[in-house]
Amino acid sequence: MTGLLHFFRKSGALGALLFLLCGMAPEIWAAQAFITVDATTGHILAQRDATKKRQVGSLTKIATAMVVLDWAGKQAGDLAQVATVPEAAFAGTTTNNIGLQPGDTLTLRDLLYAALVQSDNIAAYTLAEHVGRSLEASGGGALEGARLMPADVVVRQMNALAKTLGMERTRFLNPSGLDGKERPYSTAADIARLTKYAMNSAGFRFYVSQKEREISIGRGPQRLRYLLRNTNELLGTDSIDGVKTGRTERAGDCLVLSAARPSEVVQQGTTSLVTPQRLIVVLLGSADRFGDGAQTLAQGWQIYEQWVAAGRPNDPRESLVSPAAR
Repeated sequence: MTGLLHFFRKSGALGALLFLLCGMAPEIWAAQAFITVDATTGHILAQRDATKKRQVGSLTKIATAMVVLDWAGKQAGDLAQVATVPEAAFAGTTTNNIGLQPGDTLTLRDLLYAALVQSDNIAAYTLAEHVGRSLEASGGGALEGARLMPADVVVRQMNALAKTLGMERTRFLNPSGLDGKERPYSTAADIARLTKYAMNSAGFRFYVSQKEREISIGRGPQRLRYLLRNTNELLGTDSIDGVKTGRTERAGDCLVLSAARPSEVVQQGTTSLVTPQRLIVVLLGSADRFGDGAQTLAQGWQIYEQWVAAGRPNDPRESLVSPAAR
């Protein structure tokens, strides 16, 4: 809320501020922590407890997916490679919606769909183990004086990515975000940083935009088909084109949304200035994540319009600027 008050004081939009404060439904603030940002600049439009450490459940899989996609892009990794579901993928998880079994085979591409569209924990672990072996073989997973399990190599890369993005209050412990004896954690602001980075990847944007996707599973001589259904109930409404749900007992219900409006085009002589219009919303610990998400996004666009009318002021103190970008 501090960032919002700061913006309205600077812009002098007192009437809009009073409208928002008086007209905002109490449910907007029901999430224990939230943040709304402009995806292009990282400008924070609204927030509450956005830097407080919390568990984030399957929002962790955004980082897992980006390590895999970065590996594929930078090391010519082939997403058509076939991975085998290991026994270890079932440790700690109590759900198996897809019905995967140890020894099943899937392409990395289908595993990405399963992890991002239907938030499958077994798929996330299988991805991490397969790519971790590749990173080990190339020397990218070496750690002085220690021998890591292949999936832990990817977790190490997830934490390295977090550090690069300025996610200073984040610690990943596994590829799926499952609860364990040790508690992984992040913040709404850090997850927004991660999502901003991920949404710059065309591949990631495509995966998380799919409402349904059929995947193929190899089981012995059989080829099984399974239709994934996206766990994000708001996908496709109100210009929402992603991103991810998350839930564990400790994290509660979590949600990341991305919504885009047509780019703003301003003609300056013979030059056209094109400005993307995209918001990212992160909700952690919500009692009604889809209701909260829809309302928070609607309010976010109202604040965004006031910010644009004021000339898009962007104080670095009110922005998700990573250390590398400073």
